[in-house]
Amino acid sequence: MNVPFLDLKVQYKEIEKEVLPMLTEAMANGAFIGGPQVSGFESEFARYCGSKYCVGVGSGTDALRFALMAVCVGPGDEVITVPNTFIATTEAISQVGATPLFVDIYPDTYNIDISRIEEKITKRTKALIPVHLYGQPADMDPLLDIAQRYDIAVIEDSCQAHGALYKNRKAGSIGTVGCFSFYPGKNLGAYGEGGAIVTQDEAISNRVRMIRDHGQERKYFHHMEGYNGRLDAIQAGVLRIKLKRLDNWNQSRRENAEYYNDMLSKIPGVSVPVEADFARSVCHLYVILVDDRDGLQEFLNTKGVATGLHYPLPLHLQEAYAHLGYNEGAFPVTEDVAGRLISLPMYPELSREQIEYVVKCISEFV
Repeated sequence: MNVPFLDLKVQYKEIEKEVLPMLTEAMANGAFIGGPQVSGFESEFARYCGSKYCVGVGSGTDALRFALMAVCVGPGDEVITVPNTFIATTEAISQVGATPLFVDIYPDTYNIDISRIEEKITKRTKALIPVHLYGQPADMDPLLDIAQRYDIAVIEDSCQAHGALYKNRKAGSIGTVGCFSFYPGKNLGAYGEGGAIVTQDEAISNRVRMIRDHGQERKYFHHMEGYNGRLDAIQAGVLRIKLKRLDNWNQSRRENAEYYNDMLSKIPGVSVPVEADFARSVCHLYVILVDDRDGLQEFLNTKGVATGLHYPLPLHLQEAYAHLGYNEGAFPVTEDVAGRLISLPMYPELSREQIEYVVKCISEFV
């Protein structure tokens, strides 16, 4: 049996009858940039997240970068985040001229260790970026308390957490700004690049609208230099179709994760994901820990099971951040997890038979 890591083709079949007319209409009308599809999606996604405002942008990286710019983070400033995330989180920090400062993670949820944040705060710290990793929200209330005491903005990296809940509040709607990616493999994915920010702050929303469109509030009148970072209409149309199904798809992911958990927890040497009491994960990724990760990945590949590594080399040890001066051992929990994690196939349409086969193969190897 072959089990793909992700199967977007089967998802497309479910929505094909809605997608094709939308594409035909867009082609016929020549409506590709802005317009009712983008404004419609922004309104619907803001309402879904429980936020007052949503601004569609070109990617999740744009969302993070523009959010930092909108809260006035710039050269000489510092932003605290974690080293176990995709580089887009820290690229955004560096690209506005600020410096990323890393904090280690909890060994069970792999999210930011709140107890280690205050020791990293300096007079130059302007923002915190908690990453809601693998679809599970970080512990936001104590983090917000710290941010309030030090007058620091909180930018939620919700790029893997579309629809996730923290104490019944949607991820992204809790901090100063929430940032989302709509890369095709996300729980809510476009058919190309896309992203968005959500916020309760009208001024931040308006500033991001200008930043994404060359700094202009209206055509040819520029308040600042900005970027070409708009969400295009076709992607917005796809996202509107998918948004109606997101909660059902997320529930299917959770059921698949529970099925994995029930079987894998019986296998010695396998650590399954832990969901915090305050969180409701949307299981963007299903990540287990095993000692011989590389051996298991190679074995599963021979059995037709595709896997991923999220993420095998922490950011503080990447060549791109050698100038920050971190050495091996700086963040021991992150480094331990990075050497043992492996992501198994996870998507709403994954069948019980496929999950059973993956577990059988893991049991055979272990």
